[in-house]
Amino acid sequence: MKSKLFLLLFICLFTFLSKQLMAKNVEKVLLPVKDDPTISFRIWFKVGSQDDPKGKEGLAYITAKMLTDASTRNNSYEKILEKLYPIASSYSEKVDKEMTVIYGRTHKDNVNEFYQLFTDAILYPAFSEDDFKRIKTNALNYIQNDLRYSNDEELGKAALYGFIFEGTPYSHLSIGTVESLNNMTLDDVRGFYERYYNRYNFVIGLAGGYDDKLVEKLEKDLSRLGDVRSQTQPKPNLKPIQGYNFLMIEKDADATAISFGFPINILRNDEDFIALWVFNSWFGEHRNQSSHLYQVIREKRGLNYGDYSYIETFLDGGQRNMPEPNNPRRQQLFEVWLRPVQNQHRHFALRAALRELKKVVDNGLTKEDFELTKKFLYSYSLNYAQTTMDKLGYQIDSKFYGVNDDGNYINYFRKKLSSLKLEDVNRAIKKYIQYENIKFAIVTKNAEEFNEELINNLPSPITYVTQVDESVLKEDLEIQNYQLNIDRDKIKIVKVDEMFQK
Repeated sequence: MKSKLFLLLFICLFTFLSKQLMAKNVEKVLLPVKDDPTISFRIWFKVGSQDDPKGKEGLAYITAKMLTDASTRNNSYEKILEKLYPIASSYSEKVDKEMTVIYGRTHKDNVNEFYQLFTDAILYPAFSEDDFKRIKTNALNYIQNDLRYSNDEELGKAALYGFIFEGTPYSHLSIGTVESLNNMTLDDVRGFYERYYNRYNFVIGLAGGYDDKLVEKLEKDLSRLGDVRSQTQPKPNLKPIQGYNFLMIEKDADATAISFGFPINILRNDEDFIALWVFNSWFGEHRNQSSHLYQVIREKRGLNYGDYSYIETFLDGGQRNMPEPNNPRRQQLFEVWLRPVQNQHRHFALRAALRELKKVVDNGLTKEDFELTKKFLYSYSLNYAQTTMDKLGYQIDSKFYGVNDDGNYINYFRKKLSSLKLEDVNRAIKKYIQYENIKFAIVTKNAEEFNEELINNLPSPITYVTQVDESVLKEDLEIQNYQLNIDRDKIKIVKVDEMFQK
């Protein structure tokens, strides 16, 4: 009897000490800001849509929503909203391919009330059937109504990502597909939570006016998560792109949305990354009216609202002015986004963008372009992380990429930028950017007609309702006959209601 009691006491002591040790070894990203009256939380779970089981695409997203947009065991969803409102606080989720972040922000005077709700969401989700049905219905409505029929820009960009990463865990929407969402069950969610929301699989992110006691409490409380260990997916294995490949989405639309790009093997921790960012800022900085593509297509010719390029995933570009943190990926892409142009100008706009891409790859930036862009970017980069919450997000991304930035990525970025030379940028362009092997996703009306224009390299003359400079008209003659050389068997046309179905 005594031996059994001793064994039981030993097991309890061992379990207690193991959990204490685990709490002390929790990975953390801490950004104390004494003068900040708020506290920002970002709990990074090392799981994303790449971990969705086949046929259950969207499970990572739905599971995260069942934590942040649903009831807990201690409070109904309605009660949670009632409690958050008077303390002007909130929490939510962000699910990308490789990372899920449960984040929230509150005034430090309200941290105790907020903390209880926030940690309950992670530790004690109720997994209510009513919440599950509501969240799943909202996801289906987004795909079937919003994405397909209300936002051609995001439709084209989402289609491009799927086209470039086809055959890999990156290929599907993080929110899932129509079939996978319909096939998903609440048991799937419970199983996914148990597998990936474990005490070995998270990183604590805290920023603002917190104290050490809060860090210790968060470590201890989150160490109550389960003991199941999860494995990391391998990096996507992509097939090389050969030539120009088109995915045409047939839709009765008055304007044509164009996105194109290709994978690039460069990440934030690479030596050439800042140099390539200078190129991208000159070529197509998001929402920057002085960038080159914007000047050529929008400013000189008035063809659309804007024209941008990216060397990292930029989600929700139609709603955001600055890149959002916590979309880190081990495989990035170079992407060009031409906001919708009138259908009669689609061929011309596509030719213009590809012509400009070829010119910069062949010739590089001029000394003047380099100096102006470098000076602009040195100041402009301060806008990337204006809030404590955003700065915390960037530091979490630095941990993901292994960037040693001494706790301030923007300062690191600017320091690296200051030492760049023109030859560094032009070498990076030659190394990573090309114009011969590209995938295109185009949302347009009469796609078959556009198909024939492209295959036959038909001229695409443009006319203007207002007077334009003679130099523009002269350049138009070159653009309208710019040769693309596209094979018929590399153009696929699908109807819009087939997109993201399965």
